[in-house]
Amino acid sequence: MPFCEVASPQKNAAAVDAKLNDAGTKIYYRTYGRGPTKVLLIIGLAGTHDSWGPQIQGLTGTVTANDDDRAAEECGDNEAGFSGGGIEVCAFDNRGMGRSSVPAKKSEYTTRTMAKDAIALMDHLGWKQAHVFGHSMGAMIACKLAAMVPERVLSLALLNVTGGGFECLPRLDRQTLSIAIRFLKAKTPEQRAAVDLDTHYSKGYLEEYVGSNTRRAILYQEYVKGISATGMQSNHGFEGQLNACWTHKMTPTEIEKIRSAGFLVSVIHGRHDVIAQIYYAKRLAQKLQPVARMVDLPGGHLVSHERTEEVNSALNELIKASEAKTEPHDWTNLPEKSSGWVVTRMLFVKKSNGEVNSASLASSMLQRLHIFLLYFFGLFALAFEKGMMTFRRLKPARVANSIT
Repeated sequence: MPFCEVASPQKNAAAVDAKLNDAGTKIYYRTYGRGPTKVLLIIGLAGTHDSWGPQIQGLTGTVTANDDDRAAEECGDNEAGFSGGGIEVCAFDNRGMGRSSVPAKKSEYTTRTMAKDAIALMDHLGWKQAHVFGHSMGAMIACKLAAMVPERVLSLALLNVTGGGFECLPRLDRQTLSIAIRFLKAKTPEQRAAVDLDTHYSKGYLEEYVGSNTRRAILYQEYVKGISATGMQSNHGFEGQLNACWTHKMTPTEIEKIRSAGFLVSVIHGRHDVIAQIYYAKRLAQKLQPVARMVDLPGGHLVSHERTEEVNSALNELIKASEAKTEPHDWTNLPEKSSGWVVTRMLFVKKSNGEVNSASLASSMLQRLHIFLLYFFGLFALAFEKGMMTFRRLKPARVANSIT
Protein backbone atom coordinates (compact mmCIF):
# COMPACT_ATOMS: atom_id res chain seq x y z
CA MET A 1 0.00 0.00 0.00
CA PRO A 2 1.26 3.55 -0.71
CA PHE A 3 2.81 4.93 2.48
CA CYS A 4 5.38 7.63 3.06
CA GLU A 5 7.46 7.36 6.22
CA VAL A 6 8.21 10.63 8.01
CA ALA A 7 10.44 11.35 10.98
CA SER A 8 8.91 11.81 14.38
CA PRO A 9 9.01 15.42 15.63
CA GLN A 10 10.47 14.08 18.86
CA LYS A 11 13.75 12.23 18.33
CA ASN A 12 13.35 10.09 21.43
CA ALA A 13 9.66 9.39 20.93
CA ALA A 14 8.48 5.93 21.84
CA ALA A 15 6.81 3.76 19.21
CA VAL A 16 4.26 6.03 17.61
CA ASP A 17 2.08 3.40 16.04
CA ALA A 18 2.30 -0.12 17.37
CA LYS A 19 0.39 -1.51 14.42
CA LEU A 20 3.09 -0.30 12.02
CA ASN A 21 5.86 -1.55 14.32
CA ASP A 22 7.96 1.48 13.47
CA ALA A 23 9.34 4.39 15.46
CA GLY A 24 8.39 6.78 12.66
CA THR A 25 5.05 8.02 11.40
CA LYS A 26 3.61 6.73 8.15
CA ILE A 27 1.37 8.80 5.89
CA TYR A 28 -1.07 7.02 3.60
CA TYR A 29 -1.52 8.63 0.19
CA ARG A 30 -2.96 8.06 -3.29
CA THR A 31 -2.07 9.66 -6.62
CA TYR A 32 -4.43 10.27 -9.53
CA GLY A 33 -3.88 11.28 -13.14
CA ARG A 34 -0.58 11.78 -14.93
CA GLY A 35 1.23 14.79 -16.20
CA PRO A 36 3.90 17.40 -15.47
CA THR A 37 1.54 19.62 -13.45
CA LYS A 38 1.56 18.46 -9.81
CA VAL A 39 -1.16 19.26 -7.25
CA LEU A 40 -0.97 18.39 -3.55
CA LEU A 41 -4.33 18.24 -1.72
CA ILE A 42 -4.38 18.59 2.08
CA ILE A 43 -7.67 17.73 3.81
CA GLY A 44 -9.03 19.08 7.08
CA LEU A 45 -9.81 17.82 10.57
CA ALA A 46 -11.20 14.27 10.75
CA GLY A 47 -11.16 14.01 6.94
CA THR A 48 -9.54 11.43 4.70
CA HIS A 49 -7.95 11.71 1.26
CA ASP A 50 -11.12 10.68 -0.57
CA SER A 51 -12.91 13.76 0.75
CA TRP A 52 -11.24 15.50 -2.21
CA GLY A 53 -13.15 13.29 -4.65
CA PRO A 54 -14.99 16.10 -6.54
CA GLN A 55 -11.74 18.06 -6.99
CA ILE A 56 -9.72 14.98 -8.01
CA GLN A 57 -12.36 14.28 -10.66
CA GLY A 58 -12.37 17.89 -11.81
CA LEU A 59 -8.59 18.17 -12.06
CA THR A 60 -7.69 14.77 -13.52
CA GLY A 61 -10.91 13.42 -15.04
CA THR A 62 -10.85 10.31 -12.84
CA VAL A 63 -11.18 9.16 -9.24
CA THR A 64 -9.30 5.92 -9.88
CA ALA A 65 -5.93 5.94 -8.15
CA ASN A 66 -2.78 5.35 -10.19
CA ASP A 67 -1.96 2.18 -8.25
CA ASP A 68 -5.28 0.70 -9.40
CA ASP A 69 -5.17 -1.55 -12.46
CA ARG A 70 -7.96 0.46 -14.07
CA ALA A 71 -6.07 3.76 -13.81
CA ALA A 72 -4.29 3.50 -17.16
CA GLU A 73 -7.59 2.99 -18.98
CA GLU A 74 -9.50 5.76 -17.23
CA CYS A 75 -6.77 8.41 -17.05
CA GLY A 76 -7.61 10.27 -20.22
CA ASP A 77 -8.04 13.97 -20.83
CA ASN A 78 -8.74 16.05 -17.74
CA GLU A 79 -11.29 18.80 -17.51
CA ALA A 80 -8.67 21.49 -17.13
CA GLY A 81 -7.45 21.00 -20.68
CA PHE A 82 -3.80 21.95 -20.16
CA SER A 83 -1.54 21.84 -23.19
CA GLY A 84 1.35 20.74 -20.98
CA GLY A 85 0.11 17.13 -20.88
CA GLY A 86 -2.14 16.80 -17.85
CA ILE A 87 -2.25 16.92 -14.07
CA GLU A 88 -1.10 14.50 -11.39
CA VAL A 89 -2.81 14.90 -8.02
CA CYS A 90 -1.78 13.53 -4.64
CA ALA A 91 -4.22 13.36 -1.72
CA PHE A 92 -3.38 11.84 1.65
CA ASP A 93 -4.64 11.11 5.15
CA ASN A 94 -3.15 13.45 7.74
CA ARG A 95 -1.53 11.90 10.79
CA GLY A 96 -4.23 10.92 13.25
CA MET A 97 -6.80 9.89 10.64
CA GLY A 98 -7.63 7.19 8.13
CA ARG A 99 -4.83 4.76 7.33
CA SER A 100 -2.03 7.06 8.46
CA SER A 101 -0.29 6.63 11.80
CA VAL A 102 -1.94 7.93 14.96
CA PRO A 103 0.66 9.39 17.34
CA ALA A 104 -0.46 9.24 20.95
CA LYS A 105 1.12 12.49 22.08
CA LYS A 106 -0.81 15.69 21.44
CA SER A 107 2.49 17.55 21.02
CA GLU A 108 3.06 15.59 17.81
CA TYR A 109 0.11 17.36 16.19
CA THR A 110 0.83 20.90 15.05
CA THR A 111 0.27 22.50 11.67
CA ARG A 112 4.04 22.90 11.35
CA THR A 113 4.65 19.20 12.01
CA MET A 114 1.88 18.24 9.60
CA ALA A 115 3.34 20.60 6.99
CA LYS A 116 6.62 18.70 7.37
CA ASP A 117 4.63 15.51 6.67
CA ALA A 118 3.40 17.05 3.42
CA ILE A 119 6.91 18.20 2.45
CA ALA A 120 8.25 14.70 3.15
CA LEU A 121 5.52 13.31 0.91
CA MET A 122 6.57 15.65 -1.91
CA ASP A 123 10.15 14.42 -1.46
CA HIS A 124 8.93 10.82 -1.49
CA LEU A 125 7.10 11.43 -4.78
CA GLY A 126 10.07 13.25 -6.28
CA TRP A 127 8.09 16.47 -6.68
CA LYS A 128 10.31 19.54 -6.61
CA GLN A 129 7.31 21.89 -6.85
CA ALA A 130 3.53 21.64 -6.69
CA HIS A 131 0.33 23.62 -6.53
CA VAL A 132 -0.77 23.25 -2.89
CA PHE A 133 -4.49 23.26 -2.07
CA GLY A 134 -5.84 22.88 1.49
CA HIS A 135 -9.26 22.76 3.10
CA SER A 136 -10.03 23.98 6.65
CA MET A 137 -7.26 22.57 8.90
CA GLY A 138 -5.60 21.46 5.67
CA ALA A 139 -5.51 25.10 4.55
CA MET A 140 -3.75 26.02 7.81
CA ILE A 141 -1.21 23.29 7.08
CA ALA A 142 -0.86 24.58 3.51
CA CYS A 143 -0.11 28.08 4.85
CA LYS A 144 2.66 26.71 7.07
CA LEU A 145 4.09 24.69 4.20
CA ALA A 146 4.09 27.75 1.93
CA ALA A 147 5.93 29.82 4.55
CA MET A 148 8.45 27.04 5.27
CA VAL A 149 9.37 26.17 1.66
CA PRO A 150 7.95 28.95 -0.55
CA GLU A 151 10.30 27.98 -3.38
CA ARG A 152 8.44 24.66 -3.75
CA VAL A 153 4.96 26.17 -4.07
CA LEU A 154 3.61 27.03 -7.53
CA SER A 155 0.30 28.37 -6.23
CA LEU A 156 -1.71 28.25 -3.00
CA ALA A 157 -5.45 27.65 -2.59
CA LEU A 158 -7.00 28.04 0.86
CA LEU A 159 -10.54 26.70 1.20
CA ASN A 160 -12.63 27.61 4.25
CA VAL A 161 -9.58 28.73 6.17
CA THR A 162 -9.10 30.71 9.38
CA GLY A 163 -6.04 31.88 11.28
CA GLY A 164 -6.38 29.17 13.93
CA GLY A 165 -6.75 29.62 17.69
CA PHE A 166 -9.84 31.59 18.66
CA GLU A 167 -10.62 32.06 14.98
CA CYS A 168 -11.51 28.35 14.88
CA LEU A 169 -14.48 28.98 17.16
CA PRO A 170 -17.81 29.10 15.33
CA ARG A 171 -20.05 32.12 15.39
CA LEU A 172 -22.14 32.41 18.54
CA ASP A 173 -25.82 31.83 17.81
CA ARG A 174 -28.61 29.36 18.49
CA GLN A 175 -27.77 27.20 15.45
CA THR A 176 -24.13 26.58 16.36
CA LEU A 177 -25.02 26.00 20.03
CA SER A 178 -27.53 23.36 18.93
CA ILE A 179 -24.97 21.73 16.63
CA ALA A 180 -22.37 21.68 19.43
CA ILE A 181 -24.77 19.98 21.86
CA ARG A 182 -25.84 17.40 19.28
CA PHE A 183 -22.21 16.73 18.36
CA LEU A 184 -21.31 16.00 21.99
CA LYS A 185 -24.31 13.69 22.34
CA ALA A 186 -23.73 11.82 19.06
CA LYS A 187 -22.78 8.22 19.79
CA THR A 188 -23.86 6.42 16.61
CA PRO A 189 -23.12 6.86 12.88
CA GLU A 190 -26.73 7.97 12.40
CA GLN A 191 -26.51 10.69 15.04
CA ARG A 192 -23.11 11.87 13.82
CA ALA A 193 -24.28 11.95 10.19
CA ALA A 194 -27.21 14.20 11.09
CA VAL A 195 -24.89 16.64 12.88
CA ASP A 196 -22.30 16.61 10.10
CA LEU A 197 -24.86 17.60 7.48
CA ASP A 198 -25.77 20.78 9.37
CA THR A 199 -22.06 21.46 9.91
CA HIS A 200 -20.91 20.92 6.32
CA TYR A 201 -23.70 22.37 4.20
CA SER A 202 -25.92 25.43 4.07
CA LYS A 203 -29.56 25.01 5.09
CA GLY A 204 -30.87 26.02 1.67
CA TYR A 205 -28.73 23.43 -0.08
CA LEU A 206 -29.92 20.62 2.20
CA GLU A 207 -33.56 21.54 1.64
CA GLU A 208 -33.33 21.43 -2.16
CA TYR A 209 -35.09 18.53 -3.84
CA VAL A 210 -33.28 16.10 -6.12
CA GLY A 211 -36.07 14.10 -7.67
CA SER A 212 -38.49 13.07 -4.95
CA ASN A 213 -36.01 13.40 -2.07
CA THR A 214 -34.24 16.31 -0.44
CA ARG A 215 -30.48 16.53 -0.55
CA ARG A 216 -30.52 16.09 3.22
CA ALA A 217 -32.19 12.69 2.91
CA ILE A 218 -29.83 11.57 0.15
CA LEU A 219 -26.67 12.81 1.85
CA TYR A 220 -27.78 11.39 5.19
CA GLN A 221 -27.74 7.86 3.79
CA GLU A 222 -24.34 8.47 2.18
CA TYR A 223 -22.89 9.83 5.40
CA VAL A 224 -24.18 6.95 7.53
CA LYS A 225 -22.71 4.48 5.04
CA GLY A 226 -19.39 6.35 4.90
CA ILE A 227 -19.00 6.70 8.66
CA SER A 228 -19.91 3.05 9.19
CA ALA A 229 -17.45 1.90 6.51
CA THR A 230 -14.44 3.97 7.58
CA GLY A 231 -14.91 3.37 11.27
CA MET A 232 -14.24 5.77 14.08
CA GLN A 233 -11.44 8.26 14.51
CA SER A 234 -9.43 7.51 17.64
CA ASN A 235 -9.43 9.88 20.57
CA HIS A 236 -5.70 10.48 20.08
CA GLY A 237 -6.24 11.44 16.46
CA PHE A 238 -9.21 13.72 17.04
CA GLU A 239 -7.75 15.50 20.06
CA GLY A 240 -4.37 15.79 18.33
CA GLN A 241 -5.80 17.35 15.16
CA LEU A 242 -7.96 19.65 17.26
CA ASN A 243 -4.80 20.73 19.06
CA ALA A 244 -3.17 21.50 15.70
CA CYS A 245 -6.05 23.84 14.82
CA TRP A 246 -6.10 25.48 18.24
CA THR A 247 -2.35 26.16 18.33
CA HIS A 248 -2.07 27.31 14.70
CA LYS A 249 -0.90 30.85 14.07
CA MET A 250 0.67 32.63 11.11
CA THR A 251 3.22 35.23 12.19
CA PRO A 252 3.74 38.49 10.24
CA THR A 253 7.07 37.09 9.06
CA GLU A 254 5.40 33.97 7.68
CA ILE A 255 2.71 36.04 5.96
CA GLU A 256 5.40 38.19 4.36
CA LYS A 257 7.25 35.10 3.11
CA ILE A 258 4.08 34.02 1.27
CA ARG A 259 3.37 37.51 -0.05
CA SER A 260 6.88 37.94 -1.43
CA ALA A 261 7.38 34.40 -2.77
CA GLY A 262 6.00 35.17 -6.22
CA PHE A 263 3.14 32.65 -6.44
CA LEU A 264 -0.59 33.44 -6.63
CA VAL A 265 -3.12 32.67 -3.90
CA SER A 266 -6.86 31.91 -3.96
CA VAL A 267 -8.88 32.14 -0.75
CA ILE A 268 -12.11 30.23 -1.41
CA HIS A 269 -14.90 30.28 1.18
CA GLY A 270 -18.57 29.47 1.68
CA ARG A 271 -20.30 32.52 3.06
CA HIS A 272 -22.70 30.36 5.12
CA ASP A 273 -19.91 28.42 6.84
CA VAL A 274 -20.84 27.96 10.52
CA ILE A 275 -17.42 26.55 11.48
CA ALA A 276 -14.85 28.78 9.80
CA GLN A 277 -16.22 32.31 9.70
CA ILE A 278 -15.71 34.05 6.38
CA TYR A 279 -14.64 37.26 8.15
CA TYR A 280 -11.33 35.65 9.09
CA ALA A 281 -10.78 34.26 5.59
CA LYS A 282 -11.27 37.73 4.11
CA ARG A 283 -8.89 39.19 6.67
CA LEU A 284 -6.23 36.65 5.70
CA ALA A 285 -6.77 37.45 2.02
CA GLN A 286 -6.26 41.14 2.78
CA LYS A 287 -3.00 40.34 4.58
CA LEU A 288 -1.82 38.47 1.50
CA GLN A 289 -2.37 41.38 -0.86
CA PRO A 290 -1.47 41.86 -3.66
CA VAL A 291 -1.08 38.15 -4.56
CA ALA A 292 -4.46 36.92 -3.21
CA ARG A 293 -7.88 36.62 -4.80
CA MET A 294 -11.03 36.17 -2.69
CA VAL A 295 -13.65 33.74 -4.00
CA ASP A 296 -16.87 34.12 -1.98
CA LEU A 297 -19.42 31.39 -2.76
CA PRO A 298 -22.97 30.70 -1.49
CA GLY A 299 -22.13 27.55 0.44
CA GLY A 300 -21.24 26.04 3.80
CA HIS A 301 -18.04 24.64 5.29
CA LEU A 302 -17.77 21.88 2.70
CA VAL A 303 -18.10 24.32 -0.18
CA SER A 304 -15.90 22.03 -2.27
CA HIS A 305 -18.80 19.56 -2.35
CA GLU A 306 -21.70 22.00 -2.25
CA ARG A 307 -20.35 24.21 -5.06
CA THR A 308 -18.15 21.73 -6.87
CA GLU A 309 -18.30 23.34 -10.31
CA GLU A 310 -17.42 26.82 -9.01
CA VAL A 311 -14.63 25.55 -6.77
CA ASN A 312 -13.10 23.40 -9.51
CA SER A 313 -13.28 26.33 -11.90
CA ALA A 314 -11.48 28.56 -9.38
CA LEU A 315 -8.75 25.95 -8.85
CA ASN A 316 -8.25 25.40 -12.56
CA GLU A 317 -8.11 29.14 -13.11
CA LEU A 318 -5.46 29.45 -10.41
CA ILE A 319 -3.30 26.79 -12.08
CA LYS A 320 -3.68 28.36 -15.52
CA ALA A 321 -2.91 31.85 -14.20
CA SER A 322 0.20 30.53 -12.46
CA GLU A 323 1.42 28.76 -15.61
CA ALA A 324 0.75 31.92 -17.63
CA LYS A 325 2.79 33.89 -15.05
CA THR A 326 -0.07 36.31 -14.46
CA GLU A 327 0.97 39.43 -12.57
CA PRO A 328 -0.48 39.86 -9.06
CA HIS A 329 -2.25 43.14 -9.93
CA ASP A 330 -4.03 41.31 -12.77
CA TRP A 331 -4.94 38.43 -10.48
CA THR A 332 -6.25 40.00 -7.29
CA ASN A 333 -9.86 41.13 -6.99
CA LEU A 334 -9.37 42.77 -3.60
CA PRO A 335 -9.81 46.54 -3.33
CA GLU A 336 -6.64 48.56 -3.14
CA LYS A 337 -5.92 50.33 0.10
CA SER A 338 -6.80 53.98 -0.36
CA SER A 339 -4.10 56.51 0.43
CA GLY A 340 -6.75 58.63 2.13
CA TRP A 341 -7.29 56.13 4.91
CA VAL A 342 -5.00 54.79 7.58
CA VAL A 343 -5.85 51.30 8.83
CA THR A 344 -5.27 50.81 12.54
CA ARG A 345 -5.87 47.58 14.41
CA MET A 346 -9.60 48.03 14.85
CA LEU A 347 -10.31 51.54 13.61
CA PHE A 348 -10.32 53.41 10.32
CA VAL A 349 -9.31 57.06 10.59
CA LYS A 350 -9.56 59.58 7.78
CA LYS A 351 -6.33 61.52 7.40
CA SER A 352 -7.77 64.51 5.60
CA ASN A 353 -9.57 65.96 8.60
CA GLY A 354 -8.90 63.51 11.41
CA GLU A 355 -12.60 62.75 11.88
CA VAL A 356 -13.58 59.26 12.90
CA ASN A 357 -15.96 57.49 10.57
CA SER A 358 -18.95 56.57 12.74
CA ALA A 359 -19.85 53.45 10.79
CA SER A 360 -16.32 52.10 11.08
CA LEU A 361 -16.27 52.92 14.79
CA ALA A 362 -19.48 50.98 15.33
CA SER A 363 -18.06 48.06 13.36
CA SER A 364 -14.88 48.25 15.42
CA MET A 365 -16.80 48.08 18.69
CA LEU A 366 -18.82 45.09 17.50
CA GLN A 367 -15.65 43.29 16.45
CA ARG A 368 -14.09 43.91 19.85
CA LEU A 369 -17.21 42.64 21.58
CA HIS A 370 -17.17 39.55 19.41
CA ILE A 371 -13.51 38.83 20.22
CA PHE A 372 -14.29 39.40 23.91
CA LEU A 373 -17.08 36.80 23.76
CA LEU A 374 -14.89 34.38 21.82
CA TYR A 375 -12.23 34.71 24.51
CA PHE A 376 -14.57 33.59 27.26
CA PHE A 377 -16.07 30.94 25.03
CA GLY A 378 -12.53 29.68 24.42
CA LEU A 379 -11.83 29.48 28.14
CA PHE A 380 -15.02 27.49 28.56
CA ALA A 381 -13.98 25.18 25.70
CA LEU A 382 -10.60 24.56 27.28
CA ALA A 383 -12.18 23.79 30.64
CA PHE A 384 -14.67 21.48 28.96
CA GLU A 385 -11.88 19.68 27.10
CA LYS A 386 -9.99 19.05 30.34
CA GLY A 387 -13.17 17.69 31.89
CA MET A 388 -13.79 15.39 28.93
CA MET A 389 -10.21 14.09 29.10
CA THR A 390 -10.72 13.20 32.75
CA PHE A 391 -14.02 11.52 31.93
CA ARG A 392 -12.46 9.52 29.08
CA ARG A 393 -9.83 8.12 31.40
CA LEU A 394 -12.68 6.60 33.33
CA LYS A 395 -14.82 5.66 30.33
CA PRO A 396 -13.12 5.72 26.89
CA ALA A 397 -15.16 7.09 24.03
CA ARG A 398 -14.64 7.19 20.27
CA VAL A 399 -15.22 9.94 17.78
CA ALA A 400 -16.90 9.30 14.44
CA ASN A 401 -15.16 9.97 11.15
CA SER A 402 -16.03 13.12 9.25
CA ILE A 403 -15.19 14.41 5.78
CA THR A 404 -14.11 17.93 6.70
